[in-house]
Amino acid sequence: MSAESGDHAGGQQIPTAPVPQKSPFYFREQYATLIVRGNFMTLAAKPMVIDDGEWLAHQVVEQFRLLNEMIKVIQEVNGHTGMPICNPRTCPTMSGGGGHTYTWLDQAGRPCRISAAHYISSVQRWIKGKIDDPNTFPIEIEPPVNGPYPGQASSGMLNTGGTPPIPAGPTSLNQPLSQLAGPAGRNWVGKGAGFPESFESDVRSMYKQMMRCYCHLFYAHWVDPFWHVSATKELNTCFIHFVNVGKLFKILDDKDMEPLRPLVEIWVDKGLLPAAVSTGSSGSATPGASSREGSSPVPQLAATTGTSASANDSVTALGVAQ
Repeated sequence: MSAESGDHAGGQQIPTAPVPQKSPFYFREQYATLIVRGNFMTLAAKPMVIDDGEWLAHQVVEQFRLLNEMIKVIQEVNGHTGMPICNPRTCPTMSGGGGHTYTWLDQAGRPCRISAAHYISSVQRWIKGKIDDPNTFPIEIEPPVNGPYPGQASSGMLNTGGTPPIPAGPTSLNQPLSQLAGPAGRNWVGKGAGFPESFESDVRSMYKQMMRCYCHLFYAHWVDPFWHVSATKELNTCFIHFVNVGKLFKILDDKDMEPLRPLVEIWVDKGLLPAAVSTGSSGSATPGASSREGSSPVPQLAATTGTSASANDSVTALGVAQ
């Protein structure tokens, strides 16, 4: 019997049983360990005296710092090849596992596949630009619209050397307070601390891009280099902290976490993360407008999920998520 006919019987090909696919190591409970103990939900709990926007900004900056530390691990130069561990040859696309590949929009607005290293560095530059932009992350807090005005003392007496107040338009006693307030009556996260109305929408976009970076770190580099340098616990710890903040502040959708869902579920089952409560599309924030008036963006250790873009959604050349 020839080698070619060994797979056949009576002229019919013998079906072979499918080889069971083992889950990645990082989806197994014995490898989902951390370098710290305790409840991560307490790390993101907002102090009562801190403005919602200021606390959210602090959390986002801290998560970006932690992510950058993990990215540095894959940017180390391999002594044998002379190239970074994550390079266009080893990672020609921005893959996140589970069939998820993220594309970038070129200058003509067309989605294109770029290397993971290029994608990640572009995300880093865009997020840093957002954080350094005082229009998004204000350095100096502007006074509230209703006063005190610049130059006005805390006693309410106007300093004539300052900017005079802008007179208000005519009002009607029959109008509801929300209409009397006009544009100033709208509420959003961080309004009282001078953050723009688009702040939460920008934070959502930043968080989505950081999530994609974590997906690639686990999918393409959990073994090399993190396992090889005994840094998987550090990667897990940074990621669980990142997910916890995203869940508590409702700035990370379940669909964005899909590539790493089995790992997240391990921590949810252990009580280390809050369980998600699906609310459908109505639970997501509308870009440009955000949280409910008079409510806090930090839930009572619960989270909701909303709609999000598909895995192959792109970002523009400026890094704004679509």
